Amino acid sequence: MSDRPTAQPTPALTRWEQRAEAPLFVASMLFLLGYATRVLAPRDAEPWRDISLLLVGATWLLFVIDYAVRVRLSGLGLRFVRVHWLDTVVLLLPLLRPLRMVKVYTAVQKRRDEPRLSLYARVMSYAGMTSVLLGVSAALAVYRLERDAPGASIRTFGDAVWWACATLTTVGYGDAVPVTPLGRVVAAGLMACGLALLGAVTGSFSSWLIQAFRREDEKGPPASG
Repeated sequence: MSDRPTAQPTPALTRWEQRAEAPLFVASMLFLLGYATRVLAPRDAEPWRDISLLLVGATWLLFVIDYAVRVRLSGLGLRFVRVHWLDTVVLLLPLLRPLRMVKVYTAVQKRRDEPRLSLYARVMSYAGMTSVLLGVSAALAVYRLERDAPGASIRTFGDAVWWACATLTTVGYGDAVPVTPLGRVVAAGLMACGLALLGAVTGSFSSWLIQAFRREDEKGPPASG
């Protein structure tokens, strides 16, 4: 029998995650609020910009502490980085931290003997929440990177939101596009996420329609009087 550690969570890790989930969700929302204030507030809006920077740093520190504790409690050592790759990405890319909302939703569903929503509804709910959070985060990031760039077409936060909507839905009108290297990196990530989310929603909706039509066919024509 192999002595290699498994990816199954230890009891200590499970208890920690259950206790920390709600506080970390609040921290995720506070991080997004702090980052949005930092990006959208005028440059002379003191002390709000300093407060928002402090809020971003404090919430980031909470996630670093949580990650370190979970690495220790998991018993996986450095394998934790590979096994829990999404948590690692969220730690390295702070704007993805609000996606912990999805993790909270999943945890609530798991606590029920029977999930309140069907599989198809859960997939579409997941995709919807993820799309909104990713869209807002990407719009903030691109607006911060593009607003002062020479030749930029994204000059206002409204332009950034419009660009995020067009990118997530894979429409790509082309009237607002990033011109900075980092802005294009954000755009590439958002395009990849948009394709994945659109595929998940389309596939779930198609499967739901097929099952609905199949149930109707199994019922057969109504009996004549």
